[in-house]
Amino acid sequence: MEKRYTDYNTYLRSLFGCRVQKISLDAGLSCPNRDGTLGISGCIYCNDKGSGTGGFCQGLSITQQISQSMDKMTRRYKAKKFIAYFQSFSNTYAPLSKLKQIYDEALTFPDVVGMAIGTRPDCVSPEILDLLAGYSKTHLIWIEYGLQSANDTTLKRINRGHTVQCFLDAVSETKNRGISICAHVILGLPGETPETMRHTAQVIADSGIDGIKIHLLYVIRNTPLDALYQRGEYTCMTREEYTDRVCEFLELLPSRMIIQRLTGDPHPKELIAPLWALEKAQNLFHIQHTLEMRNTWQGKYRPSEK
Repeated sequence: MEKRYTDYNTYLRSLFGCRVQKISLDAGLSCPNRDGTLGISGCIYCNDKGSGTGGFCQGLSITQQISQSMDKMTRRYKAKKFIAYFQSFSNTYAPLSKLKQIYDEALTFPDVVGMAIGTRPDCVSPEILDLLAGYSKTHLIWIEYGLQSANDTTLKRINRGHTVQCFLDAVSETKNRGISICAHVILGLPGETPETMRHTAQVIADSGIDGIKIHLLYVIRNTPLDALYQRGEYTCMTREEYTDRVCEFLELLPSRMIIQRLTGDPHPKELIAPLWALEKAQNLFHIQHTLEMRNTWQGKYRPSEK
């Protein structure tokens, strides 16, 4: 089936002419929602690894993490080029000198053609963005802002610690610097309705960013969300519900926007629910099949895209 959305792998291949693979990195950084600046418990769905690999706790340097991953991905995916993805916690939340050190280390590898920096919209400054803009002259640079929802009530409910306006301000400050902008959103957050999620899609579409990662909210062991789930105060989405929401979301996004992710990758040993979240290939097929059956596509209801 021909994909009915603008996928990330095709985008990278169009730029570099080969298979490009992301390497997830853990630089040992923290988060203002963990170190006491905003809070200590983090967002309700986040565990103490901060969505990362735990490589730093294993004593692995950035160089070691990249070297090990390059070997594995070359064998498994036949990848020839790589994106250094600073994933764990907030990867602009450190002194500028520290950030320059870890970014420089990642880019010493000739086959690392770019960086993706995962962070919060309240953890950037003009100086940090200038640093990233400098790298964009020779490498592909993406900054990935965790928005999660364009509803301030939801952001407060999940203990996010910032507002929607904070995200929009960060996007505005980042634009026109040669840095591509990606937003992370989560579907199925507590208290959200299909209308709430479509509103998030509309805000994302209107923001003028370049890419998006859409995640399913799943329950990870020993998180505040786990406690809610065990008390019966949170119910996970079914695969059918999630598929519906993703398809509706895509319809509202500009067709040019790069879809970097349509679901998450929970660790099997950490996942509590829903168990179908582990079936990534089946979930992606279900989304593509539903788009086909409904004869719909990314950007269908985006007026400027008609």
